[in-house]
Amino acid sequence: MMKNSEVKALLMNALPLEEVYVMSKDETHFQVIAIGEMFNKLSRVQKQQVIYEPLMEYIINQSIHAVSIKTYTPTQWAQDRKLNNIQDL
Repeated sequence: MMKNSEVKALLMNALPLEEVYVMSKDETHFQVIAIGEMFNKLSRVQKQQVIYEPLMEYIINQSIHAVSIKTYTPTQWAQDRKLNNIQDL
């Protein structure tokens, strides 16, 4: 079983991200929102792979059962937050 803060720390330590938000329905199903310039030139599949890679050990040992991923560049995130009136997660 993993905590949101543990998933966030794994991603922040492994990847050059500006922000990461992790929410969970329970201790094995996570939703990740990752923001970083690194996503600017990646395909949708590559973005998913980049996020899954540091989590794979925990998926294999079943500490994490499912991950829903959304990725944004900082510019895209600013626009999405404004459009959806997202204050703080």
